[in-house]
Amino acid sequence: MEKRTVTMAGNPVTLLGKEAKVGEKAENFNLTKQDLSNYNFDESKGKIKIISVVPSIDTGVCELQTIDFNQRASQLKDVEIITVSLDLPFAQSRFCAAKGIDNIVVASDYKDREFGLKYGFLIDELKLLARGIVVVDRDDTIRYVEYVSEVTNHVDYDRAIEESKKLI
Repeated sequence: MEKRTVTMAGNPVTLLGKEAKVGEKAENFNLTKQDLSNYNFDESKGKIKIISVVPSIDTGVCELQTIDFNQRASQLKDVEIITVSLDLPFAQSRFCAAKGIDNIVVASDYKDREFGLKYGFLIDELKLLARGIVVVDRDDTIRYVEYVSEVTNHVDYDRAIEESKKLI
């Protein structure tokens, strides 16, 4: 398997797992919801999905990314937005309540890091997720992927929305 790297605060870090690529089938995965129940990606079958990947919702860029997609979600019909981090569900719940995040799914990959490994976002050295976006169509085919080369930078919000609108 090819070694892939990005940087975090200018320092190279290694991404574990298989790189997600446009045209591939999106793999199913499980996350933990804020109430500690299971979230299975198959729950979104038949919908267009934007998976917003963040290292920690308690940091500035991650907070802005989550707030931005929450605001844009109300403008997108038939699109489900799922924010994934390794934050504990309790921290996610506190954050969502404080920031009024109620238009998107915010769930944790903390238990098994299944999403991080299946989609190639898990940072080996930090055991956090790298920042990125995956857009999946109604047939569960990946249509857009962005791995941010510097984890502290923003994703291309407009491009992710543009790509998802093409699928509506």
